[in-house]
Amino acid sequence: MTPADLNVILPEIILSAFALAALLVAVYTTKDKTGGLLVWATAIIFIALAAWIGFTGEGTRVAFNGMFIEDSFARFAKVTILLSAAAVLIMSENYMKTRGILRFEYPVLVALSAVGMMMMVSAGDLMALYMGLELQSLALYVVASLRRDSVKSTEAGLKYFVLGALSSGLLLYGASLVYGYAGTTLFTGIITTAQAGETSLGLLFGIVFLISGMAFKVSAVPFHMWTPDVYEGSPTPVTAFFATAPKVAAMALFARVLHDAFGNAVGDWQQIVALLSVLSMFLGAVAAIGQTNIKRLMAFSSIAHMGYALMGLAAGTAFGVQAMLVYMAIYVTMNVGTFAFILMMEKDGAPVTDISALNMYAKNNPGRALAMLVLLFSLAGVPPMLGFFGKLYVLRAAYDAGLAWLAIAGVIASVIGAYYYLRIVFFMYFGSEQSEPLDAGKGGVLPVFLTASALIMVLGIINMFGVEAAAQAAAGALVN
Repeated sequence: MTPADLNVILPEIILSAFALAALLVAVYTTKDKTGGLLVWATAIIFIALAAWIGFTGEGTRVAFNGMFIEDSFARFAKVTILLSAAAVLIMSENYMKTRGILRFEYPVLVALSAVGMMMMVSAGDLMALYMGLELQSLALYVVASLRRDSVKSTEAGLKYFVLGALSSGLLLYGASLVYGYAGTTLFTGIITTAQAGETSLGLLFGIVFLISGMAFKVSAVPFHMWTPDVYEGSPTPVTAFFATAPKVAAMALFARVLHDAFGNAVGDWQQIVALLSVLSMFLGAVAAIGQTNIKRLMAFSSIAHMGYALMGLAAGTAFGVQAMLVYMAIYVTMNVGTFAFILMMEKDGAPVTDISALNMYAKNNPGRALAMLVLLFSLAGVPPMLGFFGKLYVLRAAYDAGLAWLAIAGVIASVIGAYYYLRIVFFMYFGSEQSEPLDAGKGGVLPVFLTASALIMVLGIINMFGVEAAAQAAAGALVN
């Protein structure tokens, strides 16, 4: 370890030091007041680090003999992760405080999981990958069961932990096979061993197990079984967090492993990723149709959207990675706004998750209903919303890579999926009159996030706020 190595991982060191310092300070101060202050402090740290990484980073730097890579791809993912985590933290403060579950552990655990995510997207080695993945996962298992007096929250944490341990086992077994047949854990060494048409059977099994472990983290079918229960059982702000930052980290890790370690054997893994994509798109689209709980609906929506993102990855090209990054940036923005709306769904101060409660919502809250309509249209991929262009990107990437059948499947799944988004719009504008409508709601940060997300979906079609160019540079750094 050299000073140059430490300089490369300085953002991760700062965030880790902040989390540990916050933990020490919180233990020796009044618990009731510390939670709110730490939420804001952590969000500010996230935003500051995102600005630092985004504006000062350039070129490619490697630390710890190739175990840690800091390049344009990692920086794009880190900025997206940190900004989405900051947004969710700010959104969650009032919700958790009013329900008495805002403990100081919450922002500290989110900060530690963010460190794990930053490690994941910069991993250049199978051991570094596993360290980042487990640091992120262990923190998420705890925040899922943060509501100790709720059976559903405890069940969500337990299910996530048990199935997460299973996926970690699959990943580790795959890593051990890859190490056994490649003779190294470094991606730079593995890529010389994994050549198209020349890859040994043992190494192929290793790739399959690695992909299975990572597919769990992005909740791709058939490794999606934890998602609906964990989304429903976790406190709503925690669900919002699950649906944003960890998804970006997992997809970026997926791309990093496939291209940095197995970039010379695209033909060996392309069909596996394409199959995961098709299964995820169709199961997410069909299973969401019968859902009445909006958090479960968003879980199946998340599964479908990960299928679209995997379509870009299945292309196996630089443009495919660019399409995936653009899609994830748009997806995270849509989810932040959608969960801001879900957090505002209350009746007499109690949270409501049943979709039928939105009947004639537009009559009492026309502004919020319009913003939600824009976000739902964007999630469904209705033009001219930004979500349509995100889907167009991944469809084009698949078609250009010779996967026309996958692009056609994506269009069909998108049409099926539009039904359950438009059903919510129908309830809001044309549903039956409610005897007890949802609370009108107060001001605060939630309407700001809802409005901002909706505006981005409309105004972003002009130039995507520079995301397109940044994603192109990121993809170029990963796929040479």
